Amino acid sequence: MFDWKWDFAFEILPRLLWATLNTLLAAGIGYGIALVVGLVFALAQRTGNRPLTIMVRECVEFIRSTPLVLQIFFVFYVGPQIGIVLSPWTAGMIAIGLHYASYLSEVYRGGLDNVPKGQWEACKALNLSPTDTYFRIIIPQALPPSIPGMGNYLVGIFKDTPMLSVIAVAELMHAAIAVGSEHYRYLEPYTLVGVIFLAISLPTAFGVRWFERWVRQSLGMGKQHEN
Repeated sequence: MFDWKWDFAFEILPRLLWATLNTLLAAGIGYGIALVVGLVFALAQRTGNRPLTIMVRECVEFIRSTPLVLQIFFVFYVGPQIGIVLSPWTAGMIAIGLHYASYLSEVYRGGLDNVPKGQWEACKALNLSPTDTYFRIIIPQALPPSIPGMGNYLVGIFKDTPMLSVIAVAELMHAAIAVGSEHYRYLEPYTLVGVIFLAISLPTAFGVRWFERWVRQSLGMGKQHEN
């Protein structure tokens, strides 16, 4: 049987909860970077500049095809060799932000492709600038269908933050490893980490689904979605 010690679990819980705040901060900043850069990736692939489109597309595929932990190591350890010295936090945020930006760019692309062709033709007929076309007409219509995918990656980026522990970012998993090595007990810290991740991930996933329904109802898309 497991030698679970409740007194030890309650003793280390405050330390893990403080580390959870860092995890949430890392996930939030990384996701914010991914949202912006992912949109840039998606729009860059829709320009008339073919070399730029190919370059961005290959960059996205390269990032999507390599492990996140390798990208974290590369940014943090290889960067200084070419003159780019970053703190563990900065390197971790850049790596995780770019990694998920490549996935969100595909979510954005699907949403943009979902906009009816007539909307694009109307913008062209009205002689709208590319900026007005995208940010006033197309993107507001492309976002609602993209919300489920964006929500999935929000949960995913939260669950991937423990990878930042490999470069000593003080997030939840890093704290659990430190507690375990200090007390030579890993059952309680690792179990509590799992419970904390579950306690955050499940409400987040539920909140994303609720937000998706609310957006669709607000835009009068509820019946169309049900059909």
